[in-house]
Amino acid sequence: MAEALIGGLIQQGYSAAQICVVDINPETRKKIKEEYKVTVTENLADGIADSNIILLAIKPHQLPSVAQDLAPLLKAHLIISVVAGIRTKEICRWLSGYTQVIRSMPNTPALVRAAITGLFALPKVSAEERHSAETIIKAVGSVLWVEHEEQLDAVTAISGSGPAYIFYFMEAMEQAGRELGLNDIQSHQLSLETFLGAAKLVSIRKESPATLRAKVTSKNGTTAYGIKAMENAETDKKIIRAIHSAHKRSEEIGNEFSNK
Repeated sequence: MAEALIGGLIQQGYSAAQICVVDINPETRKKIKEEYKVTVTENLADGIADSNIILLAIKPHQLPSVAQDLAPLLKAHLIISVVAGIRTKEICRWLSGYTQVIRSMPNTPALVRAAITGLFALPKVSAEERHSAETIIKAVGSVLWVEHEEQLDAVTAISGSGPAYIFYFMEAMEQAGRELGLNDIQSHQLSLETFLGAAKLVSIRKESPATLRAKVTSKNGTTAYGIKAMENAETDKKIIRAIHSAHKRSEEIGNEFSNK
């Protein structure tokens, strides 16, 4: 995710000189330096010396120690966390009460600059800082602000985990294609282009998925029979249950870090 953001920012016109990456792994620093020409360092103090925005893009288990090291160095920095599952309450606690914090929940299409990222800001974050954060995160896609932090669990369940649901459905479509006599390449192309085209149609036509589905479902036609089979299997309810299950797990992950 960090590399996706670096690449996206540079592609949007940010200078490599504006970006400093802190990483303790020398191989990672070397790779990032060579690929993006940005400044790299292993020293946290050096890394934030000339910065007013700090992006935390690390593994969840690394955040407590990194935040504790960061806390005494903070002045008027804006903290943006892309660390999955960890709530602002814990981030602020590990930062010794520092509250200029924004939490974000991107998804993996950030790797191709097509993410949707949920954002939540604590009250002390200014409108200007919110705009700065939005500008940075938009380097990898679009953004959606939520008013309440617990809504990020819903964002996680729908869009954070969502690409995997789509991949799962595509797998099934491709398997059906093979069973009906198509080869792997044909099945994959049909599945992929159908998803891309359907999403583009929803985006451009500005009609609800339910409306578009009704328009393409002719009475007694092939689509009607396919939809009926899914309705009989309660596919919609199973999808909803899956998202609720992911939502519950997102809440549990947040709770796991509340005592650390």
